[in-house]
Amino acid sequence: MVKSNRQAVALAALAFALAQAPGVAFAQSSTDAMPADDAAQGGDIVVTGTRIAVPGLTSSSPVASTSQEQIKLQSALTIEDFSTKIPQLSGGVRQGSQGSDAFGAQVLELRNFGQSRSLVLIDGTRAAPFSFRNSVDVNAIPASLIKRVDVLTGGAAAVYGADAVAGVVNFILNDEFTGIRGTATSRLSEHGGAQYGGSLMMGTGLGDRGNIVIAADYTQRDLIRAGKRDWAATPNQTIPSLGGVFTDVASGRKFGFSDSGEFSTNPSATSNISDQYPLVSPLKRINVAALYKYEITPQIEIYGRAMYTNSRTEETGTPGATPASVNRTVSISESNPFLTDAIRNQLTFVNGAAQVNVARSLGELGLVNYETERNTLQLQTGLRGPLTSAIKWNFYAQYGRSTENTLITGDGLVSNAAGANNFAAIVNTVNIFGPNAALGDALGSDINGFNRKRDQFVTAATLSGTLEELFSLPAGPIGFAIGAEYRRETASITQDTALLTGNTYRQGVQAAYSGSFDVKELYGEVLIPVLRDLPLIRKLDVGGAYRLSDYNLFGTHGTWKVEGNWEVDRNLRLRGTYQRVLRTPNFGEFAASTSSLPFNNLVTVDRLKPRYGGDPCVLGTGDAAQCARLGAPAVGSANSNAASYLTGNYYYGGNPDIKPETGYTTTIGGVLTPTFLPGLNITVDWYELDLKGAVGVIQPIAAITSCYITNPTAGNPLCGLVTRNSDGTFKDAYVNNQNLGRLLQRGLDIGASYTLRQDWLPGEGLRLSYQGNIVTSYKIQANSTVAAIQCKGTFGATCSSDGTTLVQPDYRHTVGVGMLFDKGVIQFDWQRIGKVKSSTAGSTETISAQNTFDLSASYDFTETVTMSAGVYNLLDKNPPRVSTGGVFNTFPDTYDILGRTFGFSLTAHI
Repeated sequence: MVKSNRQAVALAALAFALAQAPGVAFAQSSTDAMPADDAAQGGDIVVTGTRIAVPGLTSSSPVASTSQEQIKLQSALTIEDFSTKIPQLSGGVRQGSQGSDAFGAQVLELRNFGQSRSLVLIDGTRAAPFSFRNSVDVNAIPASLIKRVDVLTGGAAAVYGADAVAGVVNFILNDEFTGIRGTATSRLSEHGGAQYGGSLMMGTGLGDRGNIVIAADYTQRDLIRAGKRDWAATPNQTIPSLGGVFTDVASGRKFGFSDSGEFSTNPSATSNISDQYPLVSPLKRINVAALYKYEITPQIEIYGRAMYTNSRTEETGTPGATPASVNRTVSISESNPFLTDAIRNQLTFVNGAAQVNVARSLGELGLVNYETERNTLQLQTGLRGPLTSAIKWNFYAQYGRSTENTLITGDGLVSNAAGANNFAAIVNTVNIFGPNAALGDALGSDINGFNRKRDQFVTAATLSGTLEELFSLPAGPIGFAIGAEYRRETASITQDTALLTGNTYRQGVQAAYSGSFDVKELYGEVLIPVLRDLPLIRKLDVGGAYRLSDYNLFGTHGTWKVEGNWEVDRNLRLRGTYQRVLRTPNFGEFAASTSSLPFNNLVTVDRLKPRYGGDPCVLGTGDAAQCARLGAPAVGSANSNAASYLTGNYYYGGNPDIKPETGYTTTIGGVLTPTFLPGLNITVDWYELDLKGAVGVIQPIAAITSCYITNPTAGNPLCGLVTRNSDGTFKDAYVNNQNLGRLLQRGLDIGASYTLRQDWLPGEGLRLSYQGNIVTSYKIQANSTVAAIQCKGTFGATCSSDGTTLVQPDYRHTVGVGMLFDKGVIQFDWQRIGKVKSSTAGSTETISAQNTFDLSASYDFTETVTMSAGVYNLLDKNPPRVSTGGVFNTFPDTYDILGRTFGFSLTAHI
């Protein structure tokens, strides 16, 4: 009943928006797979979701498009500046995703299904991946070149191959541009933080036979520290004392120093410098790209693209920003020159030396920081042309490479080459007493790690068109596409010796590994016109697609699609697809060696805290019999959230025995274009994504919850993923990738657009649209032996399919109103993220629905000069606060963390 009411409210809101408040939404639903601008310019038809490109083709799959105009109104410098407004895109990795292995990249994620299950294309072909998850850093795509962005949801593996499980994001680039266009853009946050940059595009026709476009972009984003946002304050996030706590072993006497350097015999054991931690990663990025096409003969056109991106970012890396620390007993010499009388009075010297336990942060080394430089290159060239008047051929080859080098600062080596402890070696030659000691030069060591390289080579040949020259059915000619594709991918990562051996203060053990695979594929599509111009059947088409994929590592698999398109009359069109989808394991899942971090990082590193929620047996929430069976401590007998309670390591890595994921996706929907209200377009599509054998990891919080709370049975296999010491404290956690149970999501996508032109309206009229997503069910089954968890409308690591996006709202929309003028537009946008509740067992915490608003405008001063400006997050809405499980008290992967932001863009085009 609650679910029905929620959906009814959402649909009522749509109806009210259409009837009462015309608006402009950010993404518009595409009902025609051949955009009008492509047809008008005579350009090549780019149809997202099919290789059958014929005029007038309509899409059987839901496609939401974002136009170049909407990107401009967002003063977009990066893809993130506008992609976060698209309801079907969940959090993914963003500028605030500190500590991820994306190292400053922006990664898209559809439907909360994990970044590895969303395929990114450029003009219908694969973009070059950068990570071991096969993810694409979309910041490598110049925003200035984008003509539109198509988001196809519901899977497309039969058309595009593996990874297109949750859907496809297709960036269509402007290869028809002519002239010279320069743009300067800035985005300034009211509470600190800025983005600025510019672009230069040059395009020219090559006679009447082709075109070439060259673009260069520069973007810079400033670092924002947590102290710049009041809501990010974390008073409980402490580190070992910066001044140090010193314990004389012989007598037990303690002394130490405050953060300001004052001596005390009753010192505080902790300090808090969390306001210095980075909240937003800084970015410097250069994009250079060229698009070209040229008709060599009437039968042969050469085309392609060259794209290069250099990006430099800084973030906290996997261990978080927390400074390195020591807790070690060392020998202090009686002749130590840094001993004051106060210190000497606390020490017991035997044979000229005192044994002293030193517990202190090595804040002098600085915050742990990953300085990463990424170079991404993709080269593509192809030939295409007409084979006959009805059939076209296309052959292309493309190569992509991404290389990364990461310099880790703020860390050091625990032991020297001879095995001696470096800290113990300097305690009598360097002043270790009090903060701001000269420890940086003595202990600090830059570490060169995470040198990653990804290569991708793709070549494909396609024939497409219609069979009209051979025969036609009564309803029209059959459309088809057939082709072959070969793809080879390689990856490698090398590490500093210190990382391989675990000889650092903060990094744990990081493995080096490499891998490769290739796949040979045959694919085909067919579109059959069945009926035309009959009562209640103006047009009825059915179609299908099949792809046979032969992987050298994962075997041979087939994926397929069946679809139907029924145009009842000019008012109503019904559509549907049913597909078998496939995703093969990525390098991080099948090739990665086992790495590890100290288990207690899950309570000391803010980003990792959602992965652990305490010991239910100690907290009193666990099943008593199960706790006794596994030797847990008694209720209330310990602090299970203390670092000392997690004594071992957190092991993670790949699994060579992983199998491909397989599943089925279904979409059923309708497109309403009423003739009595020209220009109104409403789409409603129901979808189901059902993926079995999903690859992922079971985080400690999920394993512990299952073992002790939701399924406290003796044979629960998840209990073995978190082991105990003889005293009952937790020892080790194992989170290696494996084929888990099932991901199942059902929901509705709703889109609407309308332009109202009346004489009584000011300007040229009002334009409105709505794009919304309603999730009716989202179940995650962590393992085939345990029950599925209902995750719609929740937040927290328990309901995260890959640990990236931690918020799964059951409703999102973007809706707004725009007033059109002869030389510009004023637009008001409203984004809403629905209410969510904690997925942690026993928790009643909720996050209320969040609403943010944008006001933007564009104006053509002359035929060559245009200005765009906007205020984003107009009411300066802070992100919601959560008590546990978030990062800086919230979820930067989902909610806006910048606050009110002012954007300005000036463009000159000659």
